[in-house]
Amino acid sequence: MSDEQDVDNASLDQLRDILINKSGDVKLANRFRALFNLKCIGSEIDTDKARADIAVQYIGECFKDSSELLKHEVAYVLGQTKNMTAAPILRSILIDDKGQQVMVRHEAAEALGALGDKDSLELLQDYFKNDPLIEIRQTCELAIERIHWENSEKSKTENLQLSLYESIDPAPPLAIDQEYKIEKLKNILNDQDTSLFERYRAMFRLRDIGTDEACLALASGFDDESALFKHEIAYVFGQICNPVTVPSLIKVLKDVREAPMVRHEAAEALGSIATDEVLPILQDIKKDDEDEVVRDSAVVALDMWEYENSGELEYATTA
Repeated sequence: MSDEQDVDNASLDQLRDILINKSGDVKLANRFRALFNLKCIGSEIDTDKARADIAVQYIGECFKDSSELLKHEVAYVLGQTKNMTAAPILRSILIDDKGQQVMVRHEAAEALGALGDKDSLELLQDYFKNDPLIEIRQTCELAIERIHWENSEKSKTENLQLSLYESIDPAPPLAIDQEYKIEKLKNILNDQDTSLFERYRAMFRLRDIGTDEACLALASGFDDESALFKHEIAYVFGQICNPVTVPSLIKVLKDVREAPMVRHEAAEALGSIATDEVLPILQDIKKDDEDEVVRDSAVVALDMWEYENSGELEYATTA
């Protein structure tokens, strides 16, 4: 299948071939589009479970790839399918500390939380207590809390704002029963004595508010020491697509002292926001940055930028 062929009209097996780069010359942006199309199919567990499970297995084949960026996105997508067939695949990635890099393993742990997989709790507890990498420990902490919340009475009774976003997040937003002011949410967001799960809940409440003031409050989270925390702020900015966040995202992207997992999310967020000033910055990052994950993210971000400025309805056929 040629690289230029319409990914959206590809068959299930053709999508697999594009995703795993069977021909050896598929552009990274097209592999991402194939992944998002497979995600849609993998989510159709109520209409065609057998086909959905095949799509999940095809997605999982991509963990053999060399691209850390693509594999991390594969793990994220599997968590978003709500298809429990993905759980054993994700567990195998989390425990593979020799074969998979931290960004991929983190995303696998987060995806288990997104699935609400109670069968993974023991494994997540083990890695929360014992993994040497703080990014993995923190992700497992969040996943454990999310699974507990998902399976609690609280999840059935809390009054949550109807979100504009369809993503399954690492934590639900804080309930709207209490009328938190932006400053209060900002304080919770940055309070090191508050649990990480509650701080994430404040983060997603601010995201759902989405005003300039809320976005600037979120940007204060870039002062945190945790790469995991900062990468989630950048991801959230990519969802909101408010141009007021562009200066903070550019600062993070250009700061080579930041972890690649943070800079990569900043690049993709800038691609989603797609204002004129981000184009030359992304082009420079694609050409000259020393980190492969960040360079690859700029490739994807530039493809997103082009889509956002093309007048087409959406970047990919996400569910």
